[in-house]
Amino acid sequence: MKKLLSITTVSLLGVLTACGGGNSEGEALSEEEISVGVTAGPHEEIMEKVAELAEEEGLTINVEVFNEYVMPNVALDEGDLDVNSFQHKPYLENFREDRGLDIVDVATTVNFPMGLYSVEVDDVAEIEEGDTIGLPNDPTNGARALILFEDAGLITLDEEAGVAATVRDIEENPLDLEFVELEASQIPRQLDEVKAAAINTNYAIEHGYVPTEDSVFIEPEDSPWVNVIAVRAENKDDAVVAKLIEIYQSDEVKEFIEENFAGSVVASW
Repeated sequence: MKKLLSITTVSLLGVLTACGGGNSEGEALSEEEISVGVTAGPHEEIMEKVAELAEEEGLTINVEVFNEYVMPNVALDEGDLDVNSFQHKPYLENFREDRGLDIVDVATTVNFPMGLYSVEVDDVAEIEEGDTIGLPNDPTNGARALILFEDAGLITLDEEAGVAATVRDIEENPLDLEFVELEASQIPRQLDEVKAAAINTNYAIEHGYVPTEDSVFIEPEDSPWVNVIAVRAENKDDAVVAKLIEIYQSDEVKEFIEENFAGSVVASW
């Protein structure tokens, strides 16, 4: 399991308790200082903007940055974080069920359209028989990628599979494509090893791609894979959580998203 990549505002994970993390069970979160876990890239940039606005209202947000999708939920469940903001709802629901975690979503944030990328082709039509296609190896993003491939006309899935689709649910594969499941954060580095691959927008941006310009196919704007703010169930009604949501879903943050991400990140409100 990977460790915390880097931390902004605080330098050691052990300091989190003093900075708002690790509250005693049953206690409300501090209304003056909280820790929020995010993944590197857009989630980090947006939360830093939220933290800037929160500071003006007397709330300090310590933004903790992770480089993968597992530890932000584990750290939240164990009390090392107060909140996290990095995942879409299907991923949270699947992770929570698999691990038996008592964490819940309390608000929507943004959507990051998943795209199909390639260093060899410029159009889906150029993908040929027998080509290798990469997709994330976690169940939720893997299903999302398969639905993307279906939208692109590469495959047909079992209609009953839905957001739980796996490669075993591929009913038609006219080009006899080979699908390779890879760690989501590593796919951009391995893109030259496959003909094309589905990449989550945050990882695409982190590696210099502009989703609306560099992908050969991208999810439609009305994609249901909206991201969420998550907390431990015991804290879902805390005053500071409501304040965080209000600041996040403000006009100032929406304008920041529109100005900085040019349509590759879409506000949900």
